[in-house]
Amino acid sequence: MAQETPPTKSTTIYAVDSSLIVSDSTKNLTDTTRNQFKETTGQDTIKMKNESGIETVVTILANDSSWREVKKNILHLFGGAKVKYEDFELSADYIRLDQNTNVLFARGIIDHNEKYIGRPVVIMPGESPIAVDSLLYNYKTRIPKTYGVMTEVDGGFIQAREVKRNIYDEMSLYQGLYSTCDLPYPHTHFGIQITKGLVAKNQIIAGPSYLVVQNIPIKFLIIPFGFFPKQDKKSSGFLFPSFGEDASRGFAMRDIGWYLTFNDYWDTELRGSLYSKGSWEASVRTQYMVNYKYNGGFNLRYAWTLMGVEGTEDYGPRKDFNVTWNHTQRQEANPGTSFSASVNFGTSSYMQNTGANGTYSYDQLIQNNMSSSIAYGKVFADGKVNFTSNLSHRQDINTGKVDLELPSFSLNVSTFNPFKSKNSIDEKWYERITVGYSLQGRNSISTGDSTLFSKESLSKFSNGFQHSIPISLNLNAFKYFQFNTSVNYTERWYLQTTRNRLENTVEGFETVRDTVQGFARAYDYSISTGLSTKVYGHFKKKIGNIQEMRHVITPSVNLNYRPDFSDPMYGFYRDYVDQNGALTSYSIFQEGIYGSPSAGKSMGIGFSVDNNLEAKIKSKNDTSESGIKKVPILQGLTFSGNYNVAADSMKLSNISFSGRTTIFNEKINLNFNGSFDPYSLDEEGRRINRYAIKDGNLARLTNFGLSFDYSFNPNANKSRSGNIDSLRNSMPNMTKEQADALARISTDPNAFVDFNIPWNLNGSFSFQYSKTGLTSSITSTVNVSGDVNVTPKWKIQFNSGYDFRAQEVSLTRFSIYRDLHCWDMSFSWVPFGQYQSYNVTIRAKASVLQDLKLTKQNTHYVY
Repeated sequence: MAQETPPTKSTTIYAVDSSLIVSDSTKNLTDTTRNQFKETTGQDTIKMKNESGIETVVTILANDSSWREVKKNILHLFGGAKVKYEDFELSADYIRLDQNTNVLFARGIIDHNEKYIGRPVVIMPGESPIAVDSLLYNYKTRIPKTYGVMTEVDGGFIQAREVKRNIYDEMSLYQGLYSTCDLPYPHTHFGIQITKGLVAKNQIIAGPSYLVVQNIPIKFLIIPFGFFPKQDKKSSGFLFPSFGEDASRGFAMRDIGWYLTFNDYWDTELRGSLYSKGSWEASVRTQYMVNYKYNGGFNLRYAWTLMGVEGTEDYGPRKDFNVTWNHTQRQEANPGTSFSASVNFGTSSYMQNTGANGTYSYDQLIQNNMSSSIAYGKVFADGKVNFTSNLSHRQDINTGKVDLELPSFSLNVSTFNPFKSKNSIDEKWYERITVGYSLQGRNSISTGDSTLFSKESLSKFSNGFQHSIPISLNLNAFKYFQFNTSVNYTERWYLQTTRNRLENTVEGFETVRDTVQGFARAYDYSISTGLSTKVYGHFKKKIGNIQEMRHVITPSVNLNYRPDFSDPMYGFYRDYVDQNGALTSYSIFQEGIYGSPSAGKSMGIGFSVDNNLEAKIKSKNDTSESGIKKVPILQGLTFSGNYNVAADSMKLSNISFSGRTTIFNEKINLNFNGSFDPYSLDEEGRRINRYAIKDGNLARLTNFGLSFDYSFNPNANKSRSGNIDSLRNSMPNMTKEQADALARISTDPNAFVDFNIPWNLNGSFSFQYSKTGLTSSITSTVNVSGDVNVTPKWKIQFNSGYDFRAQEVSLTRFSIYRDLHCWDMSFSWVPFGQYQSYNVTIRAKASVLQDLKLTKQNTHYVY
């Protein structure tokens, strides 16, 4: 590459390939108006002839300076130089334009830190911007030749020593490197070295190629010739499998399949996995999207797994399936109407028998339940009426129990003031009466997953409707009190009731419960009225840094009444003689989905006291008179209970309490709750109608809970939250998988690797005490998690804990992360316990290459 420069001090520029050396002389350049050189600055235009011989205007710009060699008709541009010629655009820190040969040369410069800056950036017609080390471009033939080029190709990046474009818009490259790294060499840790290649519109043709890992060429795996299709749209094709070994199923070929794309709106993956010991899996995954309306996808998976030892009774296949579906509708697609779906159901043993579909994901292996929800909602009557309907399912993986709601719905009318006058100026007391209405309906069943679709199970659906009408009135009374009264009416409609009877069997008389079909209604109502106020207390005597203390007490008392709906006049309860010969009362609605009206008359006095205590403390960091900060001491310390005047014994309920506070400069949030029993126990641990205070105790503590957590580096949580918010804002239309990943990051500090935080340490403690009879129960656990940057690119994470009741260490896991810029590497290790295992993963960060990963895994997990 020849170039013309004035005789000044020369330097050297190293391109991507060190064998390419370009002489530079722009350093310490001064004004050169002598020796037939003419200096110009700012924007200018010149005329050049194109390949047809027609003069074309070329726009030029130099932020620093420009000068022309008059005799040679060569123009030199310096400092942020730009040239635009028809659809061709170029910017660099040095550009030389030869009007005799119609050849343009561009390169960067060496700055005072001996760094190569101002690399040329060129935009070819119909192409994205390309960064190069240097460039030759012939205006007449429109054939560029680039050195040290770097360009993006379908989510990957090609860096080459030399690239030349021909008249057919094809690129010939020499000594190229294909990788997922968007930074120039030597940041690229993994790539494919291509000795020679041709990049055409629809394909890439490569000569001898081989893998390069950490600058180490692996030439024994050289590919002599390669042909790769390159399309600007999705296309169907083969899905390459991954290989591995499973302790119980043998050697594996996983996820081999075929990708099908039908149009821009939906595609499908068909995959299968085979194991050497006879097990196999199959799956169908489909994704769909309609712009500005909705998007979603579903996944159907089936597994046939051989379990046990061959020749034993336990040996045989296990058949499992799993179905997931997610659907999201854009709000603007249909204002006032919403529809969403999040479905995950299947056999409870699918994850355990398949090792979480071959991923051995700890989160999926330990999950205790699966749940699904399909929801529809509509708002009408100017937003005053809201209707929602829901199909849901919840499945306990440990027990196999399945709860289905097919469907449930709710119709709610906003509260309104029926007696309020539109033209009223002075509001009367009766105008403040509010009335509401809600209607709920449910059709549900609880059964085992193995009998879910049997005819017997489908006949056991329980259904019903519930109407609720709350009426309330709130008034200010006696200047300092808030008076409130309410009447709540509830009515239930059922399509079946129950009858109890005795049946004489071989083993004796047994109680039998019959279901009687037919419409039946049940109702109940209650009345409550009460007073509440606030009492403020101030303690202004200074104690050390404490300038003042403030205590806010919120007492409330209410009178409540509910009739005895077991009275024969209502017809809700019946009597029968049980197997012990005793006359027993029961409700014919006891199996009702919304329950039954309560038995027993209730006429009581409810009470509660809420406390908030805070102090004003002189700040050590602020010496001015106004340097006062408020510090909460106790927040929400509440005691509540009820006294039932109509009860024949033990009229006082348990006294419950709860509260929260912060300590260590509000760095630790401490929560506690519990309850006191005012009655004593007999020698057998049964409650008796005798106040504990008569035995010398104010009350018995029946349960108490305490929990707190602490982060020794709060900036870590703030950074994680900020990154999560940023990610959520940048991806407003997330898929179900993306939303799940974001939720996992939000709840699990170890799921987010932030190299900007040098260290983090979190601790949490939980304590529970319970004593309802003579024996007590205590559970206590502590958990610790954290991470530390060993170097700016290496991070170690850990989490562990201890269960004091079981006297054993809980799940302990260590993880090591290595940031490889365009790739990442992780190593996780569970050293002991049921899920003892290790996992090594190396994968590309580019989203289109997330399936390009190398995983080595070993586990002692037993199915």
